[in-house]
Amino acid sequence: MNSTLSTKYPPLMIILHWLMVLLFIGVYATIENRGMFERGSDGRELIKYTHFVLGFSIFVLVWLRLLIRLKNPIPQIIPPLVSWQHYLSKLVHWLLYGLMVTMPILGWLIISAEGKTLDLGLFSLPNIMPTDKDLAHDLEEIHETIGKAGYFLIGFHALAALLHHYFFKDNTLRRMLPGKSH
Repeated sequence: MNSTLSTKYPPLMIILHWLMVLLFIGVYATIENRGMFERGSDGRELIKYTHFVLGFSIFVLVWLRLLIRLKNPIPQIIPPLVSWQHYLSKLVHWLLYGLMVTMPILGWLIISAEGKTLDLGLFSLPNIMPTDKDLAHDLEEIHETIGKAGYFLIGFHALAALLHHYFFKDNTLRRMLPGKSH
């Protein structure tokens, strides 16, 4: 089949999309539930560590997603979107990619500014800035604010896909679902 006529994303892109959905759920679930544990407790440190590792996983995988996206044509939406929907869709997708790149970098900066390192088992992330507790606090505020905006952005993305599937009855969602082309 000619890839320019494809009505689906490449299989690896579909797998990465849904894997990253699970990673995002994990990232948000861990940070939202850290309050179940007292500050400084082993449980709280474990949940924060899990948050960092999941965020770093998103950071690594987003580059593969971007490479696949840039090397493959985007499957057509049938019937085609009206102009404003097309541009809004592009904006939301690039904002999501920005979220997947920016948030882990901010997290890494926070860890570095706190004077900590992140041990990932096979290697540790090096500190990328000197220790500065005040800056770490400011970066954490920015990270949290963007994270809250991420709820809206991710929710808008999911709601738009469902709206297109059930109301507009186009193939927007089906392009990213596993299985054969429809």
